[in-house]
Amino acid sequence: MKAGNLEELPIGKVFTLIEQGPVLLVATRDGRKNNVMTITWSTVLDFNGNFAIVTGPWNHSYDALRKNRECVVAIPPASLLETAVDIGICSGTDTDKFNRFALTAIKGQAVKAPLIGECLANIECQVTDYVERHGLWVLSALRAWTNPTLTDRRVAHAIGDGTFVIDGETVNLRDRMAAKIPAGAF
Repeated sequence: MKAGNLEELPIGKVFTLIEQGPVLLVATRDGRKNNVMTITWSTVLDFNGNFAIVTGPWNHSYDALRKNRECVVAIPPASLLETAVDIGICSGTDTDKFNRFALTAIKGQAVKAPLIGECLANIECQVTDYVERHGLWVLSALRAWTNPTLTDRRVAHAIGDGTFVIDGETVNLRDRMAAKIPAGAF
């Protein structure tokens, strides 16, 4: 169907228009072992370190999130995109993903889940809410870490259909937006 020069998009594909990314790795610890899963559905909720991710019982990490109510959300550089995809297509049920993908588990300061040494940033989080109907986990940042030693500072964003966009040119409009940017944001 058309509306003027616009073509209708099936509702089942709407998420490909607004899936935010970035590609994230979510590390958990179930009490015995570390695990990591790939997430691309996330959103910031405020300026105070509260954000949300979406996952459900189809992921092995779901039980650790539900039981321990904590995790580490890590942002891998674009150079780890293929690894992040591979992490997402195998299960922690029968795979030690930290070993298989040569990820460095670093002891967290606020949670039992590990930080991931190869990532640009790691956020230690506690679960503050879960909206079961949508698989929406509301997280509150407890501690955050960045890795200034990585030369690849680019981040990958999922489109949702198996394709990705990698950050490119940065456009600085801070002066124009200064009245809307909270103190300390830059």
